[in-house]
Amino acid sequence: VQLQAYGGGLVQPGGSLKLSCAASGFTFYSFGMAWFRQAPGKEREFVAAISWSGISTYYADSVKGRFTISRDNAKNTLYLQMDSLKPEDTAVYYCAARMGGSSFYTTFGNVNEYDFWGQGTQVTVSS
Repeated sequence: VQLQAYGGGLVQPGGSLKLSCAASGFTFYSFGMAWFRQAPGKEREFVAAISWSGISTYYADSVKGRFTISRDNAKNTLYLQMDSLKPEDTAVYYCAARMGGSSFYTTFGNVNEYDFWGQGTQVTVSS
């Protein structure tokens, strides 16, 4: 199982970045997926989640309206489009996968519910 996150970098406030997460070694289309982030000295926090079909999406209040999560099951890839970036968005961003099931819809934000994790990609928002 491998999750490879990429696309991070340095961007000015108000700018945009698009993160990608390439998955392999498991049946991507049957897994719920999510993005989490961790800033220095802070706990890992939920950013966004998407159901295995892509129909249902969920966001943390801090990113709602600015970030968009999506997936391409044909390409085994997860995305996070980040717009109107703020300095407080600075963190290492991780993609994560969990087995499908009805519990996804109530526990999508729980870091302990995810089975597989990527290595993380750094996003820095600074002028």
